[in-house]
Amino acid sequence: MGTAAQARYRNMIFDSGRWDGFRFRDDDIVISTPPKCGTTWTQMICALLIFQTTSFDAPLDVLSPWVDMLIRDRDTMVAELDAQTHRRFIKSHTPYDGLPGDRRVTYVCVGRDPRDVALSWDNHMANMDFTAFLTARRNAVGLDDIADLLAQGPPPRPESEQERFWGWVEGTFEIESATSSLEFTLHHLSTFWERRDDDNVVLLRYEDLQADLEGEMRRLAVRLGINVAEESWPALVEAATFDSMRSHADMTAPETRDSLWLNNQQFFHRGTCGQWRTVLAGDDAARYRNRVESLPADPDLVAWVHGGPLG
Repeated sequence: MGTAAQARYRNMIFDSGRWDGFRFRDDDIVISTPPKCGTTWTQMICALLIFQTTSFDAPLDVLSPWVDMLIRDRDTMVAELDAQTHRRFIKSHTPYDGLPGDRRVTYVCVGRDPRDVALSWDNHMANMDFTAFLTARRNAVGLDDIADLLAQGPPPRPESEQERFWGWVEGTFEIESATSSLEFTLHHLSTFWERRDDDNVVLLRYEDLQADLEGEMRRLAVRLGINVAEESWPALVEAATFDSMRSHADMTAPETRDSLWLNNQQFFHRGTCGQWRTVLAGDDAARYRNRVESLPADPDLVAWVHGGPLG
């Protein structure tokens, strides 16, 4: 059994306290990424490597549930995980210091250029059916703990994409920032960066997956101790592409059972790198760099996640 979580991360969407007392198995995989950094992509890759088929008998988020998420009854979800006979691969958005540490478990974290994360999060929020989320949360854990927030109503979001970008970067969206912001993204990655030399910690980059999907899938297979027949690779890699996952969004997008998205395919919005260049211009680069430098992140991590120095 893993040790109790060291830190508690809690907001209206997820609660790391749900990991307390969770019973791990020897070969469990925990996929813990900051939001919008390739979580679903990594879950799909793990599913393909574990099952070595391109079709599954259940939606991806049933095969790989999100333990922290507050729209599922925890006891029911844990019972479903306990009943799984395949190698388990479990989703989380909890930083490493909030997860139970267990040497038997492989922890996989994915980084992505935060400037692209900001735009992906913007699409994420625009596509979310907030009423459906609240209904699912009420049915699972109730709404009493967020009654004050609900009474205030959702804060208005700026109409300008650029303003929303800076709101994410500078943390001015108070409610959202507890779930996704530049500060939270770099903090989450920092907790894994500090453990990157551990044998059971794997760090991936979204951009590397895009540039060489097969190579990164092969590298992850080695780290997970999974052997894949050579003739199986082409089909597995094709099934892990953005276009393939988008075309099967009803099975691959998370939380479709609760109709959490206005459009399931829109969950897979662009999946490209460098989108931020359409938003940042002129003195914006210096403003962004100053914000990054104000946060307590290792410069080597900052360079790694941005694909090089910020200048």
